[in-house]
Amino acid sequence: MKAYLQPFMLYLSRDKGLSRNTLESYGRDISQFLEFVVERGIEIPEEIKKTHVSLYLGGLRQAGRAAATVNRNTVSIRSFFQYLLKERLIQQDPSLDMEAMKQDKKAPMVLTVPEMAKLLAAPDATVPQGMRDKAMLELLYATGIRVSELISLNVEDVHTGMKYARCSGSSGKERVVPIGNIAAECVASYVTGMRDKLLRQDELEPALFLNSLGGRLTRQGFWKIIKKYAREADITQDITPHTLRHSFAAHLLEGGADLRSVQHMLGHADISTTQLYSGIARQNMKEVYESYHPRAK
Repeated sequence: MKAYLQPFMLYLSRDKGLSRNTLESYGRDISQFLEFVVERGIEIPEEIKKTHVSLYLGGLRQAGRAAATVNRNTVSIRSFFQYLLKERLIQQDPSLDMEAMKQDKKAPMVLTVPEMAKLLAAPDATVPQGMRDKAMLELLYATGIRVSELISLNVEDVHTGMKYARCSGSSGKERVVPIGNIAAECVASYVTGMRDKLLRQDELEPALFLNSLGGRLTRQGFWKIIKKYAREADITQDITPHTLRHSFAAHLLEGGADLRSVQHMLGHADISTTQLYSGIARQNMKEVYESYHPRAK
């Protein structure tokens, strides 16, 4: 059965143009599903029935997997059978009419403005790694770009003089986002004064943010960095790299930015995704009012 996985992944990459992270998710989901059916004596896709799909997804639910995880697996399995049907490897699609789990949309976790200030002040900008880290944190908070977009940036993608960055989302669509003075100054200081100290000698590396070996920084590397500074800033919340993106959006809306502009900066295809941050802004309205209105107290 595993022989059908590789052609499917090639189809997703070549014909669908999915991002690397999405491809990894599909590959993991289908690999585990195929293991499940093989354990039940299935040898070819034609033998997979609707009951097998239902049992597998039901097992994920019973195991307490999140609705988002179950729904992602449902999408992966549907795509796999659509591919098999297209290639005439099966006559019927057993995943038809599989219902997705109802998924509650939770408000994203964000940092307060003082917490964000402490996090941004944590790196030691007098050393190469610290200056790099400060530039990355400032740029993330200034633009709201994803971590995958941050580590994919090349030196030429950030224009500190014109104060904008050019990045590509998971779909490959390019967008241009503005950056503020502080982030622009930090990136400029890193590029002109510290980046060469991380670069391998005589190495032509286009990546903007480098690891200690002089290569492009990875998602895992950035994850460790942000966890380190969260501890140093005494932030008790379990923050992730995406927390800065959430905080960027929520703080903009709290400050009066319009929803459409924030949607464009975040690169959201659907404005309903951006609207999640409006709830956070509304929750903080009373606090903002009482803090800043001269007659509130």
